[in-house]
Order: sequence, then structure tokens, then C-alpha cells
Amino acid sequence: MTDIQATRRNFLKTAGASFAAATLTSSLPAQDAAQKPFGYAIVGIGGLTRNSILPAFASMKQARPVGLVSGDMDKARETAAKYGVPEKGLYTYETFDRIAENPEIDAVYIALPNSMHAEYTLRAFKAGKHVLVEKPMAISVKECESMIAAGKEAKKLLSVGYRLRYEPYNQEMIRMVREKELGRARVILTEAGFNIRPGQWRLSKELAGGGSMMDIGIYALNAARYLSGEEPVEVMAIESTDHTDPRFKDVENTVTFQLKFPSGVLASCVSSYGTSLNRFCVHAEQGSFELRPALSYRGIQMNVMKQGKVEPREFPAVDHFAALMDDFATCAKTGKPSRTDGTDGLNDLRVIEAVYESMQTGQAVKLRSHEPEQKQ
Repeated sequence: MTDIQATRRNFLKTAGASFAAATLTSSLPAQDAAQKPFGYAIVGIGGLTRNSILPAFASMKQARPVGLVSGDMDKARETAAKYGVPEKGLYTYETFDRIAENPEIDAVYIALPNSMHAEYTLRAFKAGKHVLVEKPMAISVKECESMIAAGKEAKKLLSVGYRLRYEPYNQEMIRMVREKELGRARVILTEAGFNIRPGQWRLSKELAGGGSMMDIGIYALNAARYLSGEEPVEVMAIESTDHTDPRFKDVENTVTFQLKFPSGVLASCVSSYGTSLNRFCVHAEQGSFELRPALSYRGIQMNVMKQGKVEPREFPAVDHFAALMDDFATCAKTGKPSRTDGTDGLNDLRVIEAVYESMQTGQAVKLRSHEPEQKQ
């Protein structure tokens, strides 16, 4: 189909109907609600949903898929049959608001193009559901703020799908920094990139909100933030894009950006749609430690370098999406805060907007720290 897949099926058929008045109803007794499996409706059944999100339910302990939202009902029914989703749990973008009438759905996992995250988050909260939304949380700070406000008004949980925060190797990197295993961190290097194929919706600014920085660059940015444990106070960015390449007529290709944190830690980060990059490294006072690859779904490897010696460290492999969704279910059921809440997503967008400003002006951009320290 191309032309960015007919502009993502005409913006998923104009992003559905306008907000419908929706009231959450439930006939489950309180004790049954506490015991029933946590039910997810997956919004959007593109490659990420089919290849990663839905297969993850086989590894999950407390949740199940009970709904699918798609603009293609034939594909929805075929997918539903494979994963045991009942016919009553199938919705189009026009009928999405009727999820309010389905007590089996506790939460939605929004896996749509970036520019649609805010709309479907607001509609889900209006329908009385918790929301797990893919990264980036939205395409602007203003949208993120509206999503957080809607979640608070609905008294429902909002979390962003930063899967690396739930896997053992990245958790070990965080622990090593927090506990100063090799002394204080001084320099952080994060690199994330791949050679993007033409024809993807990610190459449409209307759908994606930007180029590599709004997509793969999130990994480099978020990692710099959670490894430092701080929010940056200054950003400097440089872009390199060949706009004669048909892939990049609308969005940027490669961006390098530097972050300065309140403690003095510096981070050097790269985001690219033109080459393969997959490494996180922390240089501390007494040595360094790195993940390479760092952000792959499987096969992450860790090395610790100290006194001229290299020490590999190994941890059990986990399904990132299963760990993410299980944790979200626990938080939603118990009221425990999510480690990747709406504020986390908002803080990434604050930095991204500063990155784009710096790219355009050629100047460093000062940031005010809104959150003094990242959650563990």
C-alpha cells in the first residue's frame, strides 16, 4: 500500500468517532474482582502487537488479553481466535468508547502511531479504564500534561511502556550507579539506532511527531535519565539528515545530543534511523560497565571493566513485555505507583522538545528540573 501505508489507513479512519459519553459498569462482586485475571484490551494490532505484546501473555502470571481494537475486523477476528479473545471484546476505532460497557477490560494497552496516543488515552480514561501507552507517551508536553490530568480525574493508572525498566540487565545498571559500586558515575554514553525501511508510518511527521528522536531515540534518552537518576538541566543537540533520501523528506535521521545533570554527570547520546546502534555505558570513578547489545528484546550482554579486567555478568532472560504488563497489572490492582508513570513520559518529552529547539537554533537549551530524582 505504502504512501506510509495510506497514511496509516487514513489515520486509522480519522482516529475513530468523537468522544462518546461512556459510563463504566461492572456486575462483578468485589471479592471476584480481586481474584479475576487482569484484562487487557490491545489498541492497534500492528507488528508490535502481533509479534511482541500478544505473545507475551503466554509468560504472564496474572493477566490475559480480553479485547482488541482495530480498523480491520477480519484481521481482528483472526488474531482474536489465535489468542482466545472473545468476539464481544472486538472493537473498531469508531466503537472504541463501548469498552466502558465491558467489565472484563481493566486496562488498555495503546500501541498506535504516536500522534494518536493522547486521544485514545483520554477516551480510555473516560471509559473508566487504566492506560498503558507505548512510548513516546505523546508528541508534545501539552498532550502529556492533558493525559496525566485525565488519569487523575478518572482515578486510574497511567503508565508508559518503557520495557527496559523491567528487565534484569538494565535494573543491574541502575543498581550499580545508585550503590556506587565503582564510585560515582561521571559520564554516560547511550546509543540507539537502526536502518529504517521506507514506507513506515514512523517516517510521517503527522503520525510520528518527528523522526528517530521520537522513536528509537527514546531509548537513549530514557536510559540516560534512569542511569543518572536525575533530570537534565541543559541540552545541546546536532542533527544530520540527507533530505534527498526519500525516507527523510519529512523527519530527521541522526541526532547526537548531550545532557548535563545537576550532579555534574554528563551524558552523550545518539539516535539514528541510518545505522545500527545498541549500547549503554557508564564510566565511573573506578571503572566502567556497559550493555552491548542494550535494548534488544533478547541477548542483552553486560561487561564490567575494572583495573584492566573485564567481568561478564549474566542474568535470567525475561520477556520484557510480560514483565512490563504484569507489573502494570499489580500496580493497577494494588494502588502501587508505576516506576514508568506519566511523569516519566512527560519528562522525556520535555527533553525531546529541548532537543528539537537546540537542533534548530544551534544553541544549548536550559531545562528546569521538575522531578528531583528518578524512581528506582
